[in-house]
Amino acid sequence: MKTKISALLLAGFLAGSGIAHAGVIVGGTRVIYDGGKKEASISLENPDSAPYLIQSWVENEAGQSDKSSFIVTPPLFRLDGNQKNTLRIMQTAPRLAADRETLYWLNIKSIPTADPSRSENTLQLAINTRIKLIYRPQALKNSSPEKASSGLKWTRQGQTLAVNNPTPYYINFQSVSVNGRPLEKVTYVAPHATALFSLPPDARGNQIEWKVISDYGAIGAVHKSSL
Repeated sequence: MKTKISALLLAGFLAGSGIAHAGVIVGGTRVIYDGGKKEASISLENPDSAPYLIQSWVENEAGQSDKSSFIVTPPLFRLDGNQKNTLRIMQTAPRLAADRETLYWLNIKSIPTADPSRSENTLQLAINTRIKLIYRPQALKNSSPEKASSGLKWTRQGQTLAVNNPTPYYINFQSVSVNGRPLEKVTYVAPHATALFSLPPDARGNQIEWKVISDYGAIGAVHKSSL
């Protein structure tokens, strides 16, 4: 999950200035869209006393707005203080890939409303939470990325570690290590694709260990392999 912050109001950086940030809680770190159902959903909660304006939209894997595949409803609404609501994601594309998962991004922007009780020197921020929206065809519902990840193939290419994913699932890594040395900036590998990760300068040996993130955002068991 990624969070981006953009300034909406800057009245001045004076001594004692405050920073107000959105407190909306998103009820998950990812959404798995079951291809056999008409929609998916995710909950939102505003634990603050002040209301927020919530704006939501879907992007494709490249980060481009994509209304032709999915829409979010309601796309724009007010979430009052101490209230909850649910976003519904609905497929609009007539068909998506049936033999593998497809990755999209769900964006949820929390925009604070003007609060006259706050100092005029307060910086109010809009926070955009960006989480994975993974479309899973109905044919793949009987397995999971956690189970499939044992089939990953690892090779070393100089100071680069390559992982080939022969499965139809997106494999999202929580960690990857070589002989106990953790790699930095490990992300995911797409279905039937290869991802490259940089090795630490002093990485030695051929023992690979990795953990993946489950559909529910939990960290899975340790998987092991040799180069």
